[in-house]
Amino acid sequence: MNESDSSAVILRASGIWKEYKTEEDTSLSILENVSLSLKKKSITSIVGSSGSGKSTLLHLLGGLDRPDHGSIIWGDQDISTLSSTEISRLRNQYLGFVFQFHHLLPEFSALENISLPAMIAGISKKEAEQKAYDLLGRIGLQNRASHRPAQLSGGERQRIAVARAIVNQPAILLADEPTGNLDESNSQRLLELLLELDHLHSCAVLIVTHELTIAHKCDEQWILKDKTLSPL
Repeated sequence: MNESDSSAVILRASGIWKEYKTEEDTSLSILENVSLSLKKKSITSIVGSSGSGKSTLLHLLGGLDRPDHGSIIWGDQDISTLSSTEISRLRNQYLGFVFQFHHLLPEFSALENISLPAMIAGISKKEAEQKAYDLLGRIGLQNRASHRPAQLSGGERQRIAVARAIVNQPAILLADEPTGNLDESNSQRLLELLLELDHLHSCAVLIVTHELTIAHKCDEQWILKDKTLSPL
């Protein structure tokens, strides 16, 4: 199912190290010599216990934080050479994020929440809203287009968060515990949506989770333990 040539690698992290300073001014090592590649049309999972560094790694891969050592390359661009402004601009075009909490804007409708990243990218309001409406149809929620987040169920809000993340057709979708606040039925529905994305948009999907049942449905499966990444 996956392309095997080197050009299919659209994110490559090599030799990533990350530590933080504690209140006692000592260093706390989180990641040590972590490497990972994501390929086009693939879905990858990373599992690990709470506090293992999964979210830290995801933030580094997504350019939300910088590693102390090592490199992260999006396509052919080493993001360590970019300013924060340049990373933010490129991230809006290249990556989509889905978090455990949907982070939808409460004063906006479902349609407006989805269309906002497209308008930020420079697409006209009319075109952005059409793209958003089409995505609402794909996730079965066109009848919720005018509803605000407070009027939606948890599963509906999370599906809308996925649609918002892919409205700009990113090369990579990063999902941090996307089913963490959902019941079993909604978790399964969201997982099915994520599993479709690598085919629908030819993107790479990375799911960080603590649920082995989700991890085992992915093409590639990794475990983050003792600060390092290894095959599950």
